[in-house]
Amino acid sequence: MNPRFRAPLTVLIVVFVFAALVIATAPSILISSYETTTVEATDAETAETLATAEVRIADGPMKRYVGLSTTEELAADEGMLFVHPDPGEYDYVMRDMAFAIDIVFVAADGEITSIREAEPESRPLTTYEGTGRYVLEVPRGWSADNGVEPGDTLEFDLP
Repeated sequence: MNPRFRAPLTVLIVVFVFAALVIATAPSILISSYETTTVEATDAETAETLATAEVRIADGPMKRYVGLSTTEELAADEGMLFVHPDPGEYDYVMRDMAFAIDIVFVAADGEITSIREAEPESRPLTTYEGTGRYVLEVPRGWSADNGVEPGDTLEFDLP
């Protein structure tokens, strides 16, 4: 290798490795902000509104990976809506979570397919599985306290 390129190349490699380490240990630094929306849970039989939540939208791979792991707490009517590109079976874990949540799996048409109650934990992590295109994470007990159950629907607008 030409000696005049060796030093700049070494600096470039060091910068790249440092950036990769920072991103691997703190991926949330790549997320500048989240868009938000209101989610409304509706009873399948009566069409009555059961509850609402103001949610951040996790619609990209990094936002879905970070999720609520950098959040210290949620108000009773706050949460995060995960938007996947396609309906399917998805696994969620409580990586670096500080509080318990309900994990609500939702089909592409808005129908709730399943609800999992999840507690923060250390490794190895429990996997919470479900089917849908969307996943709503809200404070633990939000579903039970508001009578939200599988078969009910979630309505929301995405930007």
